[in-house]
Amino acid sequence: MNKGSFITFEGGEGAGKTTVIANVEQWFIKAGHDILRTREPGGITIAEKIRTVILDVEHTEMDGRTEALLYAAARRQHLVEKVVPAIEANKVVLCDRFIDSSLAYQGFARGLGIDEVLSINSFAIDGHMPDLTIYFDVDPEVGLSRIQRDQERELNRLDQEKLEFHHLVKEGYRQVKSRYPDRIHTVNANESIETVTEEVIRVIQSHLSYNSN
Repeated sequence: MNKGSFITFEGGEGAGKTTVIANVEQWFIKAGHDILRTREPGGITIAEKIRTVILDVEHTEMDGRTEALLYAAARRQHLVEKVVPAIEANKVVLCDRFIDSSLAYQGFARGLGIDEVLSINSFAIDGHMPDLTIYFDVDPEVGLSRIQRDQERELNRLDQEKLEFHHLVKEGYRQVKSRYPDRIHTVNANESIETVTEEVIRVIQSHLSYNSN
């Protein structure tokens, strides 16, 4: 592959993204690709500090617009400092969450408006959209039960939201996908990690094959 690629992974809480992304990274490495695995919010010092503020379980008073703006700020810094340079260096970037998270969580579930949150983030990313996005479609009940069983998982403020909020997130992702049907590919994240990993790799292989023609 002679150019970089920007692949993002989306989904509700407990969808299994982090584990699958690590598996996908190993697959890429074995295939001889130069890989950068990162996450949002975070990935660099400034964005990780913003992440701490956003996800602190004690920050229950945080306003929805404040939350959206903080995500956009972290995204901007992460993008220009880490993601864009990696793509320009012909690396495959695997990013756990990107703009679609803000559209689904803050835009729809928080009720701020998908278009309004898209406007904030359009300014932040300056045209740098993912080449491919894989959406992990998980039933909120399944995702939250996984979180409760996983003692090593980082608990955050969003995990404390009521079940209704997580259903709104799921609907938000459905609406976002309808806007970007060619970019966003859905996998059934209710399945086992092994099954989901295989499906994700299949989708990525298809995408890379298509774009190499």
